[in-house]
Amino acid sequence: MPNIQLFYWLDSSSVACHILLYETGLPFEAVQIQPTEESFAALRKLNPKARIPTLAIDGKVITETQAIMTAIAQLAPAKHLFGKNDLEAVRVHEWLGWLVGTFHGQAWVPVFRPERFSDDTSQHEAIRAKGLATLKELYRMLEEKVIGAYAVGDEFTAADAFLYVLFRWGSKWKIVNKRSQPNFCHAMMDFQERAAVKKVLDVEHLQAVDV
Repeated sequence: MPNIQLFYWLDSSSVACHILLYETGLPFEAVQIQPTEESFAALRKLNPKARIPTLAIDGKVITETQAIMTAIAQLAPAKHLFGKNDLEAVRVHEWLGWLVGTFHGQAWVPVFRPERFSDDTSQHEAIRAKGLATLKELYRMLEEKVIGAYAVGDEFTAADAFLYVLFRWGSKWKIVNKRSQPNFCHAMMDFQERAAVKKVLDVEHLQAVDV
């Protein structure tokens, strides 16, 4: 049995990896990173990028969400977390490239952390506004892509776990609602009933989304 550790931040993108680990059924340790220099110093020793999520499997450190989710899926191949065939695996990676790279990296990060894009504080509100405008278009596109219960195939995959992260953020910022994104909201409200999702919400002391 591998020794698995997930280093996470509350209600962040690491929620997707947290869900995926519970879906495997494997034992693991979830280590919450605190907003202290001491906590980040300890994380930096494992991951010089000092970014969340970070995964360690038998002492081998894996960084970047898409790579972490791939590694988790490899620990439980019978769960088909990246689909049941080669094409489905490609589609899951396609989804994650868009969700993690474009949605999160290019649109949500400017909203959450505009200082990463400019040292000029007078520009931060404009950066945040641009991020929000981009998000509205991305969520419009997302609503057109979500046509069933799951992003890929007829079973849960890693793509659904990250979609749930975007569902949480979008509803919190009042971008996502049943009127504008009925398909997405319906799929995610059902997804929120999964045992793994409920466990993560309990462990991280998070409220379920109600749209």
